[in-house]
Amino acid sequence: MNPVSLLTREYRTVSYVSGPLIFVKNVKGASFGEIAQIILPNGEERRGQVLDISRELAVVQVFEGTSGIDNLNTKVRFTGEPPLIDVSFDMLGRIFNGVGKPRDSGPDIIEEDSLDINGMPINPYARDKPSDFIQTGISAIDGLNTLVRGQKLPIFSGAGLPANKLAAQIARQAKVLGEGEKFAVVFVAMGITFKEASFFMRDFEKTGALERVVFFMNLADDPTIERIATPRCALTAAEYLAFTHHLHVLVILTDMTNYCEALREVSTAREEVPGRRGYPGYMYTDLASIYERAGRIKGKKGSITQIPILTMPDDDITHPVPDLTGYITEGQIVLSRDLFRRGADPPIDVLPCLSRLMNLGIGPGKTREDHRNVADQLYASYAYGRDLRRLVAIVGEEALTDVDRIYLKFADEFEKKFITQQDENRSIEKTFEIGWKLFSMLPETELKRIKREYIQKYHPTTKGGETSGAS
Repeated sequence: MNPVSLLTREYRTVSYVSGPLIFVKNVKGASFGEIAQIILPNGEERRGQVLDISRELAVVQVFEGTSGIDNLNTKVRFTGEPPLIDVSFDMLGRIFNGVGKPRDSGPDIIEEDSLDINGMPINPYARDKPSDFIQTGISAIDGLNTLVRGQKLPIFSGAGLPANKLAAQIARQAKVLGEGEKFAVVFVAMGITFKEASFFMRDFEKTGALERVVFFMNLADDPTIERIATPRCALTAAEYLAFTHHLHVLVILTDMTNYCEALREVSTAREEVPGRRGYPGYMYTDLASIYERAGRIKGKKGSITQIPILTMPDDDITHPVPDLTGYITEGQIVLSRDLFRRGADPPIDVLPCLSRLMNLGIGPGKTREDHRNVADQLYASYAYGRDLRRLVAIVGEEALTDVDRIYLKFADEFEKKFITQQDENRSIEKTFEIGWKLFSMLPETELKRIKREYIQKYHPTTKGGETSGAS
């Protein structure tokens, strides 16, 4: 580009400001998504991104907010570059803001590369099938809704439920079984309070997990527009660690509801026609552009696994955010307010939970040969016990058979011993051990979903172990 055209890319034609957006008139040659520099009258520089371009106006979202911008002396310079983030292996153990600038009082990283935060779409033909088990140390996940390397498995929470505690626990406990596997966590916090941010930082520093964590933190009082860039910056760092440095990366995104609220705020500022509950009509596509960046690539050693966490307003699983997330991802983990009130920790309600890729990551050589049978039997027995609770509320416990009373007790013990584990980090073997102890409460004739050979091999009675029930 010649010097004359470079000069014409700086404008003092800010028309008006709306929320995080500025509208610039008579812009020539700007393109969608490119970065703009905004120079305030006092000399302060801010960064923005072109959201929309027409013959009359360019709409620019300002990452640092629009306070102090006027329509007389503010200059806008269009750079012609996409939004970039500096990436390096040295990002491990560091805390950044939503756009990748250090937030831990440490020095700037020495970048090994600068990458477009929108990433590069993975060719579907180049995708490798997820097939390897990731141990989170949480029995309700590992045993019944197994996380597989390369999967995207969201956690649906409600206001006040301990989703953040569960997220921190997974971040510090998650590992890939096997020798020599390099594992890292990219933890992305969007729209969280300072209290929540302090909890995460203390937890990671206290447990030593921060050494393998890249922490992107966008606080509730940070600019809304930064929140929209945060998951994309984090996933770009994850892709670099996975596909350049061959790490297996677990990306935890919390809270995706805050991200969608930011998306709605920007959409309103742009005066777009709203969709369901005021969210933009393109929210499905926008969420897909984030979630679909998980996966494995043929010929590459690294992988990206995602656990998005979102809060369901009014515990409504049909709300647009969990609804659309469920369409895009491969299952869900659901937290229960009822279990939380009764003291379960974590309060994971296994009945509405699902991991669609579970069968690809379990079995001989991955977890254990009896995994599928154990999961099916635990699910069926607990579901029957839950049904009996509702029946007892109507007809009373006296109407139950002896076997029904055993199932009723099984449901209580399942919640106390299998689901509730607090901060315990359980191996997959420990999870199976607890499952089989629970089975010893039931008559062997009731274990209809387990092969006879597995009962003979693993049942505490057959092995000469405990026979008195779950302990």
